[in-house]
Amino acid sequence: MALDASAREVLAEACRIIAHAGLAEDVLGHVSLRTDDGIAVRCRGPHESGLLFTEPADIHEVVPERALGGGYKAPNELPIHAEVLAARPEAHAVVHAHAPAVIAADLAGVALLPAVGAYNIPAMRMAAEGIPTYPRSLLINTAELGREVASALGAAPALVLRGHGIVTVGATVEQAVVRALNVEILARMLVSASALGPVSYTVTEADMAMMPDLGSGFNDGFVWNYQRARLRHAGLAVR
Repeated sequence: MALDASAREVLAEACRIIAHAGLAEDVLGHVSLRTDDGIAVRCRGPHESGLLFTEPADIHEVVPERALGGGYKAPNELPIHAEVLAARPEAHAVVHAHAPAVIAADLAGVALLPAVGAYNIPAMRMAAEGIPTYPRSLLINTAELGREVASALGAAPALVLRGHGIVTVGATVEQAVVRALNVEILARMLVSASALGPVSYTVTEADMAMMPDLGSGFNDGFVWNYQRARLRHAGLAVR
Protein backbone atom coordinates (compact mmCIF):
# COMPACT_ATOMS: atom_id res chain seq x y z
CA MET A 1 0.00 0.00 0.00
CA ALA A 2 1.01 3.62 -0.40
CA LEU A 3 2.07 5.75 2.53
CA ASP A 4 -0.65 8.39 2.51
CA ALA A 5 -1.89 10.77 5.20
CA SER A 6 -4.32 8.18 6.56
CA ALA A 7 -1.60 5.55 6.96
CA ARG A 8 0.66 8.05 8.70
CA GLU A 9 -2.12 8.86 11.18
CA VAL A 10 -2.80 5.19 11.92
CA LEU A 11 0.88 4.52 12.61
CA ALA A 12 1.15 7.62 14.79
CA GLU A 13 -1.95 6.51 16.72
CA ALA A 14 -0.47 3.04 17.10
CA CYS A 15 2.67 4.45 18.71
CA ARG A 16 0.62 6.61 21.06
CA ILE A 17 -1.63 3.68 21.99
CA ILE A 18 1.19 1.31 22.94
CA ALA A 19 2.90 4.07 24.94
CA HIS A 20 -0.32 5.10 26.70
CA ALA A 21 -0.95 1.45 27.59
CA GLY A 22 2.47 1.23 29.22
CA LEU A 23 4.19 -0.91 26.60
CA ALA A 24 6.79 1.67 25.56
CA GLU A 25 9.24 3.54 27.72
CA ASP A 26 9.91 7.10 26.55
CA VAL A 27 11.48 6.98 23.05
CA LEU A 28 11.86 3.20 22.74
CA GLY A 29 9.79 1.03 20.42
CA HIS A 30 8.29 1.38 16.96
CA VAL A 31 5.44 0.29 14.70
CA SER A 32 5.76 -0.39 10.98
CA LEU A 33 3.62 -1.02 7.92
CA ARG A 34 4.58 -2.72 4.68
CA THR A 35 4.36 -0.31 1.71
CA ASP A 36 4.61 -0.70 -2.04
CA ASP A 37 8.26 0.39 -2.05
CA GLY A 38 9.56 -0.32 1.44
CA ILE A 39 8.55 0.01 5.09
CA ALA A 40 6.68 2.88 6.73
CA VAL A 41 7.93 3.21 10.29
CA ARG A 42 8.21 5.67 13.13
CA CYS A 43 11.53 7.47 12.80
CA ARG A 44 13.41 9.77 15.14
CA GLY A 45 13.88 13.37 14.17
CA PRO A 46 15.23 16.64 15.52
CA HIS A 47 12.15 17.20 17.73
CA GLU A 48 11.97 13.70 19.24
CA SER A 49 9.67 13.65 22.25
CA GLY A 50 8.80 9.97 22.69
CA LEU A 51 6.23 7.49 21.41
CA LEU A 52 3.39 8.97 23.42
CA PHE A 53 3.65 12.15 21.38
CA THR A 54 4.28 10.65 17.95
CA GLU A 55 3.12 12.86 15.09
CA PRO A 56 2.25 11.77 11.54
CA ALA A 57 5.33 13.74 10.45
CA ASP A 58 7.45 11.21 12.38
CA ILE A 59 6.30 8.42 10.07
CA HIS A 60 8.54 7.90 7.06
CA GLU A 61 8.86 5.36 4.29
CA VAL A 62 12.25 3.68 4.48
CA VAL A 63 13.44 2.54 1.07
CA PRO A 64 16.97 1.24 0.37
CA GLU A 65 19.29 3.87 -1.07
CA ARG A 66 16.84 6.70 -0.35
CA ALA A 67 17.63 9.38 2.24
CA LEU A 68 14.85 10.33 4.64
CA GLY A 69 15.59 14.05 4.88
CA GLY A 70 14.48 16.54 7.50
CA GLY A 71 16.99 15.24 10.03
CA TYR A 72 15.07 11.98 10.47
CA LYS A 73 16.74 8.61 10.95
CA ALA A 74 15.26 5.13 10.73
CA PRO A 75 15.26 3.22 14.02
CA ASN A 76 18.39 1.21 14.79
CA GLU A 77 16.24 -1.91 15.03
CA LEU A 78 14.69 -1.54 11.60
CA PRO A 79 16.01 -5.08 10.84
CA ILE A 80 13.28 -6.44 13.13
CA HIS A 81 10.65 -5.04 10.80
CA ALA A 82 12.49 -5.71 7.55
CA GLU A 83 13.32 -9.34 8.25
CA VAL A 84 10.00 -10.24 9.89
CA LEU A 85 8.05 -8.75 6.98
CA ALA A 86 10.32 -10.55 4.51
CA ALA A 87 9.69 -13.86 6.27
CA ARG A 88 5.95 -13.35 6.75
CA PRO A 89 4.35 -12.32 3.43
CA GLU A 90 0.85 -12.50 4.95
CA ALA A 91 1.78 -9.93 7.61
CA HIS A 92 1.63 -6.22 6.82
CA ALA A 93 2.43 -4.64 10.18
CA VAL A 94 4.95 -5.18 12.97
CA VAL A 95 5.05 -3.84 16.52
CA HIS A 96 8.18 -3.81 18.64
CA ALA A 97 7.59 -2.67 22.22
CA HIS A 98 9.35 -2.96 25.56
CA ALA A 99 6.38 -4.55 27.33
CA PRO A 100 7.35 -4.60 31.04
CA ALA A 101 5.08 -7.39 32.31
CA VAL A 102 6.15 -9.69 29.47
CA ILE A 103 9.81 -9.03 30.26
CA ALA A 104 9.24 -9.58 33.98
CA ALA A 105 7.34 -12.83 33.42
CA ASP A 106 10.02 -14.25 31.15
CA LEU A 107 12.90 -13.29 33.44
CA ALA A 108 11.09 -14.82 36.43
CA GLY A 109 10.34 -18.03 34.57
CA VAL A 110 6.60 -17.40 34.58
CA ALA A 111 5.30 -19.19 31.52
CA LEU A 112 2.71 -17.45 29.36
CA LEU A 113 0.12 -20.17 29.86
CA PRO A 114 -3.45 -20.13 28.51
CA ALA A 115 -4.57 -19.55 32.09
CA VAL A 116 -7.34 -17.11 31.23
CA GLY A 117 -10.36 -17.84 29.10
CA ALA A 118 -13.28 -15.46 28.80
CA TYR A 119 -11.17 -12.79 30.50
CA ASN A 120 -9.22 -12.40 27.24
CA ILE A 121 -10.01 -15.01 24.60
CA PRO A 122 -7.45 -13.82 22.01
CA ALA A 123 -4.67 -13.90 24.63
CA MET A 124 -5.74 -17.41 25.65
CA ARG A 125 -5.59 -18.59 22.04
CA MET A 126 -2.15 -17.09 21.45
CA ALA A 127 -0.85 -18.73 24.63
CA ALA A 128 -2.43 -22.07 23.73
CA GLU A 129 -0.69 -22.02 20.35
CA GLY A 130 2.57 -21.07 22.03
CA ILE A 131 4.35 -17.73 22.29
CA PRO A 132 8.01 -18.38 21.46
CA THR A 133 11.02 -16.65 23.00
CA TYR A 134 14.16 -15.21 21.42
CA PRO A 135 16.81 -15.89 24.10
CA ARG A 136 19.27 -13.06 23.38
CA SER A 137 18.96 -9.61 24.97
CA LEU A 138 20.62 -7.20 22.57
CA LEU A 139 19.81 -4.58 19.97
CA ILE A 140 18.52 -6.18 16.79
CA ASN A 141 20.45 -3.84 14.55
CA THR A 142 21.76 -6.10 11.79
CA ALA A 143 20.07 -8.14 9.08
CA GLU A 144 21.55 -11.32 10.56
CA LEU A 145 20.02 -10.63 13.98
CA GLY A 146 16.76 -9.64 12.32
CA ARG A 147 16.67 -13.00 10.58
CA GLU A 148 17.29 -14.72 13.93
CA VAL A 149 14.28 -12.90 15.36
CA ALA A 150 12.13 -13.77 12.33
CA SER A 151 13.18 -17.41 12.64
CA ALA A 152 12.34 -17.46 16.36
CA LEU A 153 8.94 -15.90 15.63
CA GLY A 154 8.19 -18.48 12.94
CA ALA A 155 4.47 -18.56 12.15
CA ALA A 156 3.41 -17.24 15.58
CA PRO A 157 1.63 -13.90 16.05
CA ALA A 158 3.93 -12.81 18.90
CA LEU A 159 7.47 -13.30 20.16
CA VAL A 160 9.10 -12.55 23.51
CA LEU A 161 12.54 -10.94 23.28
CA ARG A 162 14.28 -11.92 26.52
CA GLY A 163 15.23 -8.93 28.64
CA HIS A 164 14.10 -6.68 25.81
CA GLY A 165 10.43 -6.74 24.86
CA ILE A 166 8.08 -8.22 22.30
CA VAL A 167 7.45 -8.40 18.58
CA THR A 168 3.95 -8.88 17.19
CA VAL A 169 2.71 -9.09 13.64
CA GLY A 170 -0.66 -8.57 12.03
CA ALA A 171 -2.52 -8.31 8.76
CA THR A 172 -3.19 -4.71 9.83
CA VAL A 173 -1.58 -2.18 12.15
CA GLU A 174 -4.62 -2.48 14.40
CA GLN A 175 -4.25 -6.26 14.70
CA ALA A 176 -0.52 -6.10 15.44
CA VAL A 177 -1.10 -3.46 18.14
CA VAL A 178 -3.98 -5.31 19.81
CA ARG A 179 -1.95 -8.51 19.86
CA ALA A 180 0.82 -6.67 21.68
CA LEU A 181 -1.69 -5.30 24.18
CA ASN A 182 -3.18 -8.76 24.75
CA VAL A 183 0.18 -10.43 25.37
CA GLU A 184 1.01 -7.76 27.94
CA ILE A 185 -2.42 -8.17 29.60
CA LEU A 186 -1.85 -11.93 29.87
CA ALA A 187 1.65 -11.45 31.27
CA ARG A 188 0.42 -8.88 33.78
CA MET A 189 -2.22 -11.29 35.08
CA LEU A 190 0.23 -14.18 35.36
CA VAL A 191 2.86 -12.05 37.12
CA SER A 192 0.21 -10.89 39.60
CA ALA A 193 -1.07 -14.42 40.19
CA SER A 194 2.45 -15.84 40.54
CA ALA A 195 3.14 -13.39 43.37
CA LEU A 196 0.51 -15.31 45.34
CA GLY A 197 1.77 -18.77 44.41
CA PRO A 198 2.74 -20.99 41.48
CA VAL A 199 0.35 -20.93 38.54
CA SER A 200 -0.27 -24.26 36.81
CA TYR A 201 -3.89 -23.90 35.72
CA THR A 202 -4.66 -23.85 32.02
CA VAL A 203 -8.03 -23.63 30.31
CA THR A 204 -9.13 -27.06 29.17
CA GLU A 205 -9.30 -27.85 25.47
CA ALA A 206 -13.02 -28.53 25.84
CA ASP A 207 -13.62 -25.08 27.30
CA MET A 208 -11.43 -23.44 24.68
CA ALA A 209 -13.51 -25.09 21.99
CA MET A 210 -16.70 -23.67 23.50
CA MET A 211 -15.47 -20.07 23.29
CA PRO A 212 -16.40 -18.29 20.08
CA ASP A 213 -14.12 -16.53 17.65
CA LEU A 214 -15.72 -13.10 17.69
CA GLY A 215 -13.80 -12.03 14.60
CA SER A 216 -11.37 -9.25 13.80
CA GLY A 217 -14.10 -6.61 13.89
CA PHE A 218 -14.68 -7.35 17.58
CA ASN A 219 -11.26 -8.54 18.74
CA ASP A 220 -9.26 -5.86 16.91
CA GLY A 221 -11.66 -3.18 15.70
CA PHE A 222 -13.56 -2.58 18.93
CA VAL A 223 -10.38 -2.66 21.02
CA TRP A 224 -8.70 -0.23 18.63
CA ASN A 225 -11.67 2.13 18.87
CA TYR A 226 -11.53 1.91 22.68
CA GLN A 227 -7.83 2.71 22.70
CA ARG A 228 -8.40 5.70 20.40
CA ALA A 229 -11.12 6.90 22.76
CA ARG A 230 -8.67 6.64 25.66
CA LEU A 231 -6.26 8.85 23.74
CA ARG A 232 -8.99 11.42 23.12
CA HIS A 233 -10.00 11.38 26.78
CA ALA A 234 -6.38 11.96 27.78
CA GLY A 235 -5.96 14.79 25.29
CA LEU A 236 -3.54 12.69 23.23
CA ALA A 237 -5.53 12.17 20.02
CA VAL A 238 -3.51 12.58 16.83
CA ARG A 239 -6.21 14.87 15.44
